[in-house]
Amino acid sequence: MWIRIVSTVARVTLAAVWLVSGWIKFSDPTQTVVAVRAYQLLPSDLVRPFAAVFPALELALGLLLLVGLAVRPAAVASAIGLVVLIAAIASAWARGLSIDCGCFGGGGVVNDVGAWDYLSEILRDLGFLAASAWLMVFPRTPLALGPGSRTFSVRPQSTVAE
Repeated sequence: MWIRIVSTVARVTLAAVWLVSGWIKFSDPTQTVVAVRAYQLLPSDLVRPFAAVFPALELALGLLLLVGLAVRPAAVASAIGLVVLIAAIASAWARGLSIDCGCFGGGGVVNDVGAWDYLSEILRDLGFLAASAWLMVFPRTPLALGPGSRTFSVRPQSTVAE
């Protein structure tokens, strides 16, 4: 029973993270471009397309997790996205950039970003990564709509021939 509870909390939490993060970025595309550019990881020709596509992917993942469709594949995609985000934040930190990650809006070059700022963002995302890993192993939760994601299945009654 406790596995179902942890899985449900992980699914709903990740759904909320992706939906909030994606919606904030989607509703402010100019700021999202600024945030992506601040990482200095993509060629300038790819910054705008990435900034346009990434929020849509976050929203799609959030919706899949919220309704419980394709929970395991959504958890895998979440884990991949989180590993990329953690690597990008670590890269910015290692290169001495002073940026706000832009994970939940804002983003871009800012002053006075210290080691704790980067470390706290990485630790937060590691927590979300742990939730993704949990859902890869235990994707079944109550109230999920996907057949491979529900904790129960309805089986037709077998009939005995007389």
